[in-house]
Amino acid sequence: MAQFSYVLLQREDGTLLFIEMPASHAYQLSALNLRLHKELSKLTADNVPQLPRAVAECRDLELLNESDTPIHGLKYVNELEQAFSAIRESAYPLVSLLTEIRALQAQLEQWYEEEDML
Repeated sequence: MAQFSYVLLQREDGTLLFIEMPASHAYQLSALNLRLHKELSKLTADNVPQLPRAVAECRDLELLNESDTPIHGLKYVNELEQAFSAIRESAYPLVSLLTEIRALQAQLEQWYEEEDML
């Protein structure tokens, strides 16, 4: 049975996102988020996306508000890739950041295929 963890992201307005990730890959999303935040200030394009900040990882998640639901990790990473690939800039660090996003995307696709969960 697949093990999942959750990465909690906080938007600038304080709202939380709960990203459901394979337990073996949750730390990668957290690390990627930290790296993206570190490099965002170096981007000069006018369409750099707002990025929530990773605030926690946990193994178990019990949501008490019925309107809150976890976001599928691959869906979140796909949306992240789309947002960053739309940035009108072709220099470092964007190319490097997209490479890291796409690497995690490929790993998740492979993981879900192996688990027959796609």
